[in-house]
Amino acid sequence: MTTGKKTTTGQHLLLVDDDRLVLSTLAHALAAAGYSVSTAESSEEAENWLASGKQRPHLAILDVQMSGDNGLTLARRLRELDHIPFMMLSAYSDPTIVEQASQQGALGYAIKPIDPAQLIPAIEAALARANELQALRTERQQLQTALDNERAINLAVGMTMVQHHLRRQAAFDLLRQRARSQQRKLGDLAHDIIQAFEIMNF
Repeated sequence: MTTGKKTTTGQHLLLVDDDRLVLSTLAHALAAAGYSVSTAESSEEAENWLASGKQRPHLAILDVQMSGDNGLTLARRLRELDHIPFMMLSAYSDPTIVEQASQQGALGYAIKPIDPAQLIPAIEAALARANELQALRTERQQLQTALDNERAINLAVGMTMVQHHLRRQAAFDLLRQRARSQQRKLGDLAHDIIQAFEIMNF
């Protein structure tokens, strides 16, 4: 496993290919283009490096056919591991493999032999798409959190109404005042109230 120096671009690439010549050639060319580049000669080596938690790549570039686990197997694990985006390299333009790569979520597919100058636009397109997908995931997560908090607040307000014999607005005001006095978010307080209620009634 080798890791290139960080560059001002801030874009970190992980290259995985069991052909050392291809790996070295692409790594040097991409580093010269301004990327930070790490390399692995097998899926297993790449997984061990990722598991170490040293650095999360902005994009992984994977050879399809490798000894041991192939690139498609590694691609599936990358998708499961914090949605690490990837594109594929192959010596063949087999429609079946292309379809499998697409189903795994590949953001690009390049055929060997590869001219690094021609690969860079594909990398940039894949990075742009990866950023779009991450923004969508973040937005969806924020929306889900907001919905969960809204449900929790409504439930906590109902519990407070019953416990203190209050009208809805009065119960809501009481919870909001308590959250402010504790310097907490109302949603967090609501979740704690629900959890305490569940524990008491377990």
